[in-house]
Amino acid sequence: MSVSVDYFDELFAENDDPWAFRTRWYEQRKRDLTLAALPRQRYERVFEPGCANGELSLRLAHRCDEIVCMDMSTRAVELARQRLAPFPRATVHEGRLPEDWPVGSFDLIVVSEWAYYLAPEQFARVIERLVASLTANGAVLACHWLHPIEGCPMVGREAHALLDEQLKMHRTLRHEEKDFLLEMWSKQPGGIDLNEQVLDAAS
Repeated sequence: MSVSVDYFDELFAENDDPWAFRTRWYEQRKRDLTLAALPRQRYERVFEPGCANGELSLRLAHRCDEIVCMDMSTRAVELARQRLAPFPRATVHEGRLPEDWPVGSFDLIVVSEWAYYLAPEQFARVIERLVASLTANGAVLACHWLHPIEGCPMVGREAHALLDEQLKMHRTLRHEEKDFLLEMWSKQPGGIDLNEQVLDAAS
């Protein structure tokens, strides 16, 4: 059984940053590694479900033309909208997966620190929607804590195994540490474009 929305509502009712995304060096470093793992400087359209209060969303917004975010918690959605207010092509929806999957296609979908809250069969349905909404050169970036979390139906390694099994895409990156696993799968097997020039900082 998946973790209920009440669990997240209670977390955000007591604290605008319940996982200390802003204050823990572990979280800041993990965000830096996540962004550094992206082989392209810029993406056209990014989807980040489970965006929480928008800390990673803010960083992703600097790397894409448009970003669509989603969270189950009303308060989390409010906080993420505040964080992304400077970006006119950033939207944050309140919804659950896979039922409220957004329309359109994406060249990057980020699955960060939430898959273990879903039962395996529900996450499998999410992966089906994910595959169906990727562009021809689309990619999936996933990052998850590897230790058991009380009340969660999966651990991070199980979630990544499901992704690897169902995506049937090229795994272009794997970075594992004691505490978390960061992987990327792409429809195209190529790596970083070695001839790509650095974009202007204002882009």
